[in-house]
Amino acid sequence: MSSLLILKTRICLKYISPLFNPSTAGFTPLNNVISKLSVSSRLLCTKGGSRHAGNNRKEDRQREFNIRERLPFPKSVFAAGTAKRTAEYQKKRAEEEPDFPRKNKRVEPPDHPLTASEWKSLKLTSPNPDRFDVRMMSSMLADGTDINVAKSLLAYVAMDTGTLSYELLLRYLTLCVGSGHHSEVFDMYDIMRSRFRTLDTGASSLFIKGFSRTERWKEALTILENIKRAITPSPRNYGDTIAGAVLHGDGDTAWALYAELMEKGLIPNQDTWQALFQCGLSHQGHEDGLQSILLHLRDNQIYPEETLAKDIKAWFDSLPEQKWIGSWSTVDPRGVCRSCQAELESIQLSREEYAQLKDRVMGDVIQGRDVFNKTTPELLEVVSELERQGLVILVLGRKHMQRPSRSWDRHDMSLVQQKAHCFFTDNISEDDPFLLYATLHSGNHCNFVSRDLMRDHKACLPDGATRRLFFKWQRGHQLVLSSYTPGKRVRFQRILSYDTIVQTNGGSWHIPYDENGAERCTYEVPQKWLCLTKAK
Repeated sequence: MSSLLILKTRICLKYISPLFNPSTAGFTPLNNVISKLSVSSRLLCTKGGSRHAGNNRKEDRQREFNIRERLPFPKSVFAAGTAKRTAEYQKKRAEEEPDFPRKNKRVEPPDHPLTASEWKSLKLTSPNPDRFDVRMMSSMLADGTDINVAKSLLAYVAMDTGTLSYELLLRYLTLCVGSGHHSEVFDMYDIMRSRFRTLDTGASSLFIKGFSRTERWKEALTILENIKRAITPSPRNYGDTIAGAVLHGDGDTAWALYAELMEKGLIPNQDTWQALFQCGLSHQGHEDGLQSILLHLRDNQIYPEETLAKDIKAWFDSLPEQKWIGSWSTVDPRGVCRSCQAELESIQLSREEYAQLKDRVMGDVIQGRDVFNKTTPELLEVVSELERQGLVILVLGRKHMQRPSRSWDRHDMSLVQQKAHCFFTDNISEDDPFLLYATLHSGNHCNFVSRDLMRDHKACLPDGATRRLFFKWQRGHQLVLSSYTPGKRVRFQRILSYDTIVQTNGGSWHIPYDENGAERCTYEVPQKWLCLTKAK
């Protein structure tokens, strides 16, 4: 028979170690499920009411819990878009707050060029004339105002003050670059180089971006070299120069810049990879480099955006000596691609990965940092459901749970103790770290039940590789309550059996990608896949 572990409180390390000795604990943690159910007290617990309301109070609590928990989207909590849908659902249900009028301090740009006298009049009537020119240019930048309106503002400021500030010119330059006015960018380059001894990285970055799109793109390389004398250029600086080289047919320069970027340990932007795959469509000979990009996505658990995924597909389609078949696909709950019927990699960690993760969680999460999270008393129904599944249950709790209170019903706790092994610690102890401790030390087959997405704990881990291991383990072992109706069975969101990561077996590639316009939190994974198979 399997066993289950439910964590319900904060626990001190020295009190929990006997739980994992079969001779003292009286159970063997095999296929454990650890439950803490810690969304927040205000979401899962009722407030107010008489201490002596008896069954009516209990029914009210269950009814409120039912209303708040039954969300209309049963997908995994890790599925892309779940957090957004949850937020929208909760916002829709929330009471509308009164909309208090706020004083609008933003200056609205005109829709046509103004004369100097018109600008002066507008400034005098402005509620805040201080820094009027900079604030007005910022508004133009936000609105994408016509460049001629901005030029008329510069003319007025020059006539009124006899000079143009660096800050104002920088905002005007941003407008020129963003709207693709190349000749104005060239003019600003000459003006700012003659007026100012040095340019800051903001102006230099804008000039790199602006020049890279024009026939003067090689001057962007010179500006990049100037930045290197002071600081390490940003991934955006490299990306713009790479895009410029690709645009003008210099693939060798593009790949040399990319190699330099990677050697410096910088993280490329997705449009940099997109430019290189577009380069591969017209310049052969960089197949190994492009496949190394895909392996980089895999090793760092990076998901390409849909535009990049389309360029990846187009590159595979263009390979002359190989015949690849690309299709847009999804994966069924068994982990099988619906396009090619291939089985994807398991979500389970290898023995070596599991041992590494267990050691790092012990050192960096449990011993390295204390984390407090509130818990919820709704527990009996979850224990009952897991008991029906044939699991042996261990509940880790605080001693206060044994006393009747507004939150904890003594009869409910008595039933919990009948259905599960219980271990109660001091009320001042901590819980979340030992949920992880208990789960990891029970074996790779151990699952846990929790609403807490463990983002604080993942952040305690020292490096990206370990954090990715933790996220993979979490997605393969965390059960989350899907819906709860008093008197009916508790339902959990399913745990996916496959890993959502770029993967290949030599004869195929499966690449999860973010759909255009999709909003995905960092703890969510895409649901769409690019399937690429080599024709036999």
